[in-house]
This record gives sequence, structure tokens and C-alpha cells, in this order.
Amino acid sequence: MDTLENLVPDWLPLPDVAEALDLSVTKVHGLLNERALVAVRVTDRGIRSVPAEFIVDGHVLESLKGTIAVLGDSGFTDEEIIRWLYTEDDSLPGRPIDALKEGRKTEIRRRAQSLAW
Repeated sequence: MDTLENLVPDWLPLPDVAEALDLSVTKVHGLLNERALVAVRVTDRGIRSVPAEFIVDGHVLESLKGTIAVLGDSGFTDEEIIRWLYTEDDSLPGRPIDALKEGRKTEIRRRAQSLAW
């Protein structure tokens, strides 16, 4: 199984997330607390970071928060949420994160809900 660092092509440490969203780091922590974003510790220094694809045109990917909520309600940890979003699924085809970026959130959330059963 790939490590998360290998699965996700680009990571943004929280200060970079704040800059990309034009927010303070404190507000980014708020987004993490309200589960609009998820972050994990990456690199050998253990820096909390967010997959770069979660930020699109200066905003959090629109369909991400609801998808995080569904997966979280299914008992997924932040690391498991990111792993699921970035793991190739032949039945899609592609990765769930790509489908979300293409606007296919209903299909992805349906799949995420089925994981709870």
C-alpha cells in the first residue's frame, strides 16, 4: 500500500493553505475544526498539511466538506479520508478526488455512504 505522501502528489502546509485562501492560519484551523478540510502530518518533520487539490481558485473545493462529513460519519480518520479520496477506483474510473473536481459529488457521496454498511 502506498504511503499517503506518495499517494497525494502535492501537499500544502497550513501557512500555505492560509495564503492560498487569503485567510489567517487561525481561520484555517477553524476550517479544520468544522471539518471543511482535513489535514495530516507529513514529511519527516511531521508538518500538518492539506492535499493541494483541496484548494481550487482560492477556495476550498466546494463538494469537499459534505464528502468529509459522510466519510467521517462512517468512522474514517482524516488519514483514511485522504487515502480514500486519492485511491484509484476502476469502477469510477479514476480517483474520487478527480470526480469531485469534475462536479460528480452525488456519485461520490453515494459511494462514501455505502462504506458505512
